Amino acid sequence: MIKGISQGGRYITVIGGSPGSNYVNNFSGAQGIGNMRFNTTNQNIEIYDGVSWQTLQSSYASIQLDEEAIRILDWARDKRREEMELESLSYDYPAVKAAHENVKRAKEQLKATIILSKNE
Repeated sequence: MIKGISQGGRYITVIGGSPGSNYVNNFSGAQGIGNMRFNTTNQNIEIYDGVSWQTLQSSYASIQLDEEAIRILDWARDKRREEMELESLSYDYPAVKAAHENVKRAKEQLKATIILSKNE
């Protein structure tokens, strides 16, 4: 059972859920044996046993990205930032635009050369 998901890193966002009753099936609050609720104070699911609320014992999953995924996302974020900056500079400075276009052409030539080399 997944008890909850905590935002534990830069790349995980938790959305959804709905506010309202903490009780299953909008239970009115009258304590009856077998009624269930989510206790927001201790973050546990509880069942009423006729005398008191008992915490439902269970383990829960933890969700997080591994270090390699974080490094890849950091790299992608940096590359995107570099590209955005280069595009901005290319717009303002013709020499930067010309150099950037030369780099793009060189990359395309390199790709074509690699493909042809692999086909031989």
